Amino acid sequence: MTPSLFRADTVPAVGETVVLDGPEGRHAGSALRVRPGEAIRVGDGRGAVADCVVTTTSSGRVEAEVVTRVDVPRPTPEVTVVQALPKSERSELAVELATEAGADRIVPWQADRCVSRWTGPKVDKGRTKWTNAARAAAKQSRRAWEPEIGDLVDSTALAALVAAEVEGGASALVLHEEGAAGFADAVTAGPTGERVLVVVGPEGGVSDAELDGLTAAGARPVVQGPPGRPAPPPPPNPPAG
Repeated sequence: MTPSLFRADTVPAVGETVVLDGPEGRHAGSALRVRPGEAIRVGDGRGAVADCVVTTTSSGRVEAEVVTRVDVPRPTPEVTVVQALPKSERSELAVELATEAGADRIVPWQADRCVSRWTGPKVDKGRTKWTNAARAAAKQSRRAWEPEIGDLVDSTALAALVAAEVEGGASALVLHEEGAAGFADAVTAGPTGERVLVVVGPEGGVSDAELDGLTAAGARPVVQGPPGRPAPPPPPNPPAG
């Protein structure tokens, strides 16, 4: 069984002691009840990961000796997911799923048809929630690198971001029902660069004006499955009683 992964600001060298305190220490010591002699894994969310053995525990604090330490390179291609703001009850779930799928950066997008609106203090509050959700999901999925949560963009700023990414050699894809290619095929057939940007629209869909702006900036519309997949047939009627 893979040891539980905990976060620390820094991961020390082999033979040194790493300390988990604050919320992470309480989670390790009180919720999971780790004990001296138990193996745990500690990472800083920026590639440094260490296998450790717990030496001491107390209320809200765990100390462990570093046994092995590695620096995991950032995975390639680097994947940016631009996520239109979902309804509040689905917002953090969207971030969790993107993190578990391997996103390296998640950019919140205030699309035209978003029901949710981030304005004023909601912007910082929303980004904090997304950061916490990404951190928790990265730990749960044992990721060495936590995704970055970008600044909120509107549709104009998103088109500029797409243009800059494409200019730099990235593939830019928009999930849309009018896509002529499937997502996987589009990634395979696209530029062989080290970056991929994927735009995920709101529940109401990407507006025509937004799609025009994104395609003009160099993005390609794609569908998640193979294009033209027919709907499944309805279930047969139950036999008459």
